[in-house]
Amino acid sequence: MPVERRKYTREFKVKVVQAYESGKSVAELTREYDIHANLVYKWTQEYRNNPTGSFRGSGSASEASTTQESRISELEQMIGRLTMEVDFLKKALKHAESALAAKSPKDGQS
Repeated sequence: MPVERRKYTREFKVKVVQAYESGKSVAELTREYDIHANLVYKWTQEYRNNPTGSFRGSGSASEASTTQESRISELEQMIGRLTMEVDFLKKALKHAESALAAKSPKDGQS
């Protein structure tokens, strides 16, 4: 099955390049935006060579939709991970409460 290539808007590319140039690492950007490291380097080089004319031909509605779908998917994954963490912490709290209750002296015994 062929892999569908994602397309990115000019605004998205410029945002990534500016984040990279402001000091964010490529690793941070690849995680944050779910893109390949080579894209960061490619986009940065293209933007440096021609800031005003770079990334022309990008920016259609379908490309924006793809970017939005990617962001939605990323947020859904984050929600799932946070839900699992909350469930784990609730169970750990119950366990800790029951362990403390078992260790505390019974009322009426001195």
